[in-house]
Parts: sequence; structure tokens; C-alpha cells
Amino acid sequence: MDNRQAIGSWLSGPKQAAEDMGADFGYRGKQLGLPQDGPGAIAPTGRRFGALAVDWALCMLIAYGLLAQGDRQAMGNWALLLLLVLNVLTVGTIGSTPGKRLFRLRVVAEGGGRLGIGRVLVRSVLLCLAIPALIWDRDGRGLHDRLARAVQVRI
Repeated sequence: MDNRQAIGSWLSGPKQAAEDMGADFGYRGKQLGLPQDGPGAIAPTGRRFGALAVDWALCMLIAYGLLAQGDRQAMGNWALLLLLVLNVLTVGTIGSTPGKRLFRLRVVAEGGGRLGIGRVLVRSVLLCLAIPALIWDRDGRGLHDRLARAVQVRI
């Protein structure tokens, strides 16, 4: 490799350099055996954030209206607890929260089908910690989904 190739690979980034050496990354979800588009494909990032925003707003509304009565710190804590309960109950039973249903998304196991309650609980706790949900793999799955062996897909 001469200097021009080395500089070119540095400028184009590590993914392009790996592809130039023969690595095949494919589309998001290809390694999981999911289709590229349509139902069953990996959920787009924007839809996932939108669904989470709807769920968070719903939990904040409930916390403000029923539980906190003006104390903002308590309202945030109650909303986080409600988000945890909402995720465990709805993802554990029907596979999607109200926000995910609105954005036509569903949480499924990597091999397809529903998640068991243990995996739903792990996923929900990690989601509420926020940091694992912000660390993504090349398929766009958060660390909370990877550790729970879950995938958010379009429906």
C-alpha cells in the first residue's frame, strides 16, 4: 500500500477501507436475516425516537396529572418508573408500546416471535438507564436490544 492509498483510506473512513479490502456489510438487518424494506425490516431510527418521545410524553402526562402534583423532580422520577412499567407490560404482552404502535413498530426476538418476560425486563431497565440505548451496532440496534437479543422491526 503506497501513501496515496493510505491517505485515501483515512479520508474515506474505516467502513470504506474495509469494503475496499473485500468486506461485505450489506444493508441494516442483513446479518439478522431480516428483509431490507417493508414489514419485518429493521425500524428506522427516526421512528424509534418518535415512538419513545410519544411514550415519554404519555408517562409525563400521567405523572403530572395523577402523581406528582407540581413537584418537577418527583414528576420526572414517577414518569421514568411509569415508562419502565409501560415497557414491561406492553412489550411483554403485545410486543409494542403505544408509541411504537402509533409509529407501526414492534419489538421481537432476534429469531422472530415474542420476547420472554426476562428479556423484556432486561431491555426495559436498560432503556430507562438511557446510555445503553444510545450505543448502537451496525444494524442500528441499541445496546439494550442487543443484550436482550431483541430487534425493533416495522409492522
